[in-house]
Amino acid sequence: MENLYDVLIIGAGPAGMTAGIYAKRAELSVAIIEGTGIYGGQILNTYEVENYPGFESISGLELGDKFRAHAEKFGVPFIDENVTKITDADKIKEVTLENGDVLRTKAVILATGARNRKLEVEGEERLSGCGVSYCATCDGGFFKNKEVVVCGGGNTAVEDGIFLSRICKKVYVIHRREEFRADKTLVGKLKSCPNVEILWNTKVTAINGNEQVESVTVTNTKDTTDEDENQTISVDGVFVAIGTVPESELYVGLASLDEAGYVVANEDCKTGTFGLFVAGDVRKKPIKQVITAASDGANAVNSVVEFLNAY
Repeated sequence: MENLYDVLIIGAGPAGMTAGIYAKRAELSVAIIEGTGIYGGQILNTYEVENYPGFESISGLELGDKFRAHAEKFGVPFIDENVTKITDADKIKEVTLENGDVLRTKAVILATGARNRKLEVEGEERLSGCGVSYCATCDGGFFKNKEVVVCGGGNTAVEDGIFLSRICKKVYVIHRREEFRADKTLVGKLKSCPNVEILWNTKVTAINGNEQVESVTVTNTKDTTDEDENQTISVDGVFVAIGTVPESELYVGLASLDEAGYVVANEDCKTGTFGLFVAGDVRKKPIKQVITAASDGANAVNSVVEFLNAY
């Protein structure tokens, strides 16, 4: 009989890798499937993490590396393939990979996280990679001594503004509301940066340029009836940090999703579908941080163990 896993984990972010560690410690047969080649999830896009216990300050890249090293120390195997389908076969889940392989497992933990949300404005798609970026820590170095825009009002946007202020000549942080959602400590740091200008109640309506970003068109969100409210700001780059979209397309019809596409489950990470569990930023929850993703990974495995004991 072909190999039957106790649990397969889809996604190698903090939730998936924590789940792998806990599964190995519970002596379950397990593997983590990750087809993007990225191990660490969204923390890899974070220049500096200061709110994960045990590390006063650590780069997102380094923290992601530590997660993977920890999982590998426990012997968690990684499968570098995309998942194309998850189906039921009696009490078994069959996970089909892009290369055609079909893996059989008793349980699946969905830990695919989320991707960056786009502005959906003129010029964004065309100039993506030509001045439009969704990762300040990845691409910020290309804009040394240049002028850039950061779009957003959450922790990521504020962190990006602080990071870019150390590299760039001028940073405009554009937010459609009149106050940030970000942590007050971060907001204080951003406001203390002398080369940062915050544009409140403003949104980017177009990104302009031929082969490279040359400027952005912005509009006042409080009064958009007057065409004179449109302004053009000359910049060399645009960093978009307006939230995320769950990577849950694969789960439509498989698990219960909310209106935004997040998988519905409580803190026990049970989806309501037999043998299916969820962890991390793809789960519907109020706080999406590294620490809550890691917590989900542990909770999901605890629920998997209970499920297998009653299997």
